[in-house]
Amino acid sequence: MSHSGVVIVIPARYGSSRLPGKPLLDIAGCPMIVHVYRRARAVPGVERVVVATDDERIKACVEGVGGEAFMTSAAHPSGTDRVSEAARMMGLPEDAVVVNVQGDQPLLDPGIVTPMVGALLEDPSLPMATLACPMDPGQARDPNRVKVVLGKGGFALYFSRSRIPFDRDGTWEQPGCYLRHLGLYAYRNGFLQEFVSLPLGMLERIERLEQLRALENGFPIKVMVVKEAPVEVDTPGDLERVQAVMDAGA
Repeated sequence: MSHSGVVIVIPARYGSSRLPGKPLLDIAGCPMIVHVYRRARAVPGVERVVVATDDERIKACVEGVGGEAFMTSAAHPSGTDRVSEAARMMGLPEDAVVVNVQGDQPLLDPGIVTPMVGALLEDPSLPMATLACPMDPGQARDPNRVKVVLGKGGFALYFSRSRIPFDRDGTWEQPGCYLRHLGLYAYRNGFLQEFVSLPLGMLERIERLEQLRALENGFPIKVMVVKEAPVEVDTPGDLERVQAVMDAGA
């Protein structure tokens, strides 16, 4: 299948309210961003992996292990804006597939990215794709766990911090009822550049979920369902859990 390449961009900023300098935190003797970079390099069919950062220390860290990193604006409101700037700096063609892999997933399973990329390679008209996994009904009450509901063909109908679907009669709330959205995305580069220029819609402002911008503007989002979520490092407790998994030989 001919295409203009698949590129992974890992947005990594130094500032973090809960874990300052998060990308450089040591896990099993190696900075977290290096773990993520190496896992991203192992994704099948990817031609290039770059880190997009706002900090020279992160750039130097990545380059120190032979990686590629770009300095991007410190003013970006989101990782998606940072990814789009890096894609522009690389001069990628409009039909290139740009994958946004979060910089806080040192245990990323390289295989989890493949279905998302495959969706865009198989359907040239598709602007973007993302991932979801089944979630426990108890977790669905947590507003930090973003839920997604799908229509036929696996396209997102809506993303929300609320429980969706809402089990009115109390008869459906069982495993498989809720899908958790995972913050990994694959974009057609032409759409990515358009997306970051779109105005924020009402739903995005209310829910604080930027993927709603695509739906509000009439763009479809293909959602590929995988078995489980990658572990994210958001708190010191997360860091300890990842350290334990690494120590156990993951």
